[in-house]
Amino acid sequence: MTEYGRGPGSEPWHPEDPLYGDDGWRGQQTHAGQQSLYDGQAQQQYPQQPQHGDWTQGGQPGYDQQQYSYHPEQGRQQYGQQYPGQDQQYAAHTQQQYQHQDVWNTSGAQGQVPYPADPGDPYGQQPAAYGAQQHDFYRTEDAYPPPEPPGRRRPEPEPEPAADEEEHAFFSGEDDEDDAEHELQSRRERRGKGKKPVKGKKRRNGCACLVVCLVFGGGLGGAGYFGWKFYQNRFAPAPDYAGEGTSQSVTVEIPKGAGGWEIGRRLKEAGVVKSADAFVSAQGQNPKGATIQAGAYLLKKEMSAASAVQLMLDPRSQSNVLVKPGERNAQVYQAIDKQLGVSAGTTKKVAKAQYKNLGLPSWAQNSGSVQDPLEGFLWPATYPAAKGMKPEAVLKQMVAQSKQKYAPYNLPAKAKAMGLKNAFELLTVASLVQAEGKTHDDFRKMAEVIYNRLKPDNTETNRLLQFDSTYNYLKGTSNIHISEKEINSNPSPYNTYTNKGLPPGPIGNAGDDALRATLNPTHDGWMYFVATDGVNNTEFARTNEEFEKLKEKFNASSGN
Repeated sequence: MTEYGRGPGSEPWHPEDPLYGDDGWRGQQTHAGQQSLYDGQAQQQYPQQPQHGDWTQGGQPGYDQQQYSYHPEQGRQQYGQQYPGQDQQYAAHTQQQYQHQDVWNTSGAQGQVPYPADPGDPYGQQPAAYGAQQHDFYRTEDAYPPPEPPGRRRPEPEPEPAADEEEHAFFSGEDDEDDAEHELQSRRERRGKGKKPVKGKKRRNGCACLVVCLVFGGGLGGAGYFGWKFYQNRFAPAPDYAGEGTSQSVTVEIPKGAGGWEIGRRLKEAGVVKSADAFVSAQGQNPKGATIQAGAYLLKKEMSAASAVQLMLDPRSQSNVLVKPGERNAQVYQAIDKQLGVSAGTTKKVAKAQYKNLGLPSWAQNSGSVQDPLEGFLWPATYPAAKGMKPEAVLKQMVAQSKQKYAPYNLPAKAKAMGLKNAFELLTVASLVQAEGKTHDDFRKMAEVIYNRLKPDNTETNRLLQFDSTYNYLKGTSNIHISEKEINSNPSPYNTYTNKGLPPGPIGNAGDDALRATLNPTHDGWMYFVATDGVNNTEFARTNEEFEKLKEKFNASSGN
């Protein structure tokens, strides 16, 4: 059979066949009583493509027009025998409709040629002819399109990639409505509507893929990082700078009792070394590394660990304030001002204004006659003090150290045992012992002298201490040659030549040796003492007669 529905075969196409194309594209005339396939509208003629020869309006060469003449009698006889039950109306209609068309006309529109029903044809049992009161199979939305001539036929749209059609809902990011819409649209395209495929909503699979990549990438990156850190900690050398550092200096405070790791951590925080591990390793390799003491060190930034250890072993790198036993607060204040680089008198002003906030013990006193409330509470030791630090910070360290040292002695209870009023008086006695004594044996004898002179039944001095050290504290000097006229003319409570009992408060900062001697004096009856050489040799006497002899010895040594 040919593409036009006619051919040399014995059985033509049935007119109700959806692929029957004579009237579908040749613009056939609508018969009376029948509805045209295209609602009666004339169809545009299309040039026919040559196929199997050259088709022209005059007919096909090689084929005689009489070859396709129609013989109604022959058709009725042939099909009538096959279908004896065919009604006469259909046969009569056929004869009447085609009585003038005995020849196939190739030059114009042809009418529809009905054929008797074929038992094997599913369309043969239709009650009406093609196009008469019958559902139009071509006008439904989901139906196949009507056939078109070869010149107007369009290629089938290429199917979308299978990956898009079978893509999982997790990666598509579409909801159920979008999936249904895409499915319906794809079904329409597959049925050959001839329209360009309409793109659906862009799928959001890129976002999902990016999330997956980030998750896997983050996991791999984290595993690599921790693996690298494990290797660095176990096998690689510790990070370290090279050289002796930059020109920028920095002060680092090392507390007492700090070990290598703590020192290294503080140096790393200050930017001196690159890692604490490197410092610990360098300290262990240096034979004197373990002798690094607490204090403030003036170092350089970005030093190698070995250079930092070597510099810290040099005393010139330390920036500290040293409080010596028996040193007065006035001297300590001056040393702090110098180390901090502040103007003279700054620390003294801070001590006077903020002494209540520096952590003094509860038994400390500040009567109106006390010259310095912090006197006796700056424990003799080495303290870090460098530029950039504040005076109150340095003073707090000193006061805290004194409280720590005094706590084990239970000074309030010991003061009562020694016949004193309170711990503040005991601290004052210790400062006098420290100021007048020279050695540990001198300290114990000096403590006994003070306790004996403070007794109510003292008839030798009548409870007068008569110490030059208290008068020198008042004057801020250290003069051992004081005239009786000068001493007797000064009524200050710190003048123990004219005032009985102890001075208002400590006259210096006693060390641990003097404090222990104060708590454990001798019991030999000592009442007097004289530094016979004027420097280190202190001799003691029990009676006034012995004392006069010691005075003569002193005058002889001093040239008086």
